[in-house]
Amino acid sequence: MQESAALAPGEGNGYGRFVPGKGRKYNGLVAAKQAGRTFGMKLSAHSRWRIARLLPDAGEFTGHSGYTAASQNRPDRIMDIVFIRDLRIETVIGVYDWERKIRQTISIDLEMGTDVRSAAISDHIDDALDYKAVAKRMIQFIGESEFQLVETLAQRCADIILNDFQVPWLRLRVSKPGAVTGALDVGVLIERSRE
Repeated sequence: MQESAALAPGEGNGYGRFVPGKGRKYNGLVAAKQAGRTFGMKLSAHSRWRIARLLPDAGEFTGHSGYTAASQNRPDRIMDIVFIRDLRIETVIGVYDWERKIRQTISIDLEMGTDVRSAAISDHIDDALDYKAVAKRMIQFIGESEFQLVETLAQRCADIILNDFQVPWLRLRVSKPGAVTGALDVGVLIERSRE
């Protein structure tokens, strides 16, 4: 790795930060390699590269609770993602009088952080994050809701998923297709994690 004398301690450059005593950039590849050691996993060079891609500003690896990723809202550990894409649900949503009298279709894109290794080993649904159960819960809740703002709907959905399904982290997009003339859809994208 290149020397980083020009960087002050803790200063980032988009690839990592200068760590006092190390005299070099401490980037995502280093963090990925040491994360593997800490958690007892031997990662291939390709795996470390894939992990590093998730850490564009990895910062200093702490060696205790994971890596620092300032640009991410994920918990300090590596995780897998179970996703649901373009789940369409009819609901009452909107601030205008005419919107309170009709049902509109909203679209949900959901990514949920989890660890799939137990399910992969057992090949049993009880060890997996059941995306069908999550989808059914969203269909039931959203279908019965009558919020004015997509922001409120997104937050309530996130709370349900985090609490009812013990998901540590999620990214949720709630879209209203056709709500703005000339736009494919509009909406809100949020990330939430368990405290």
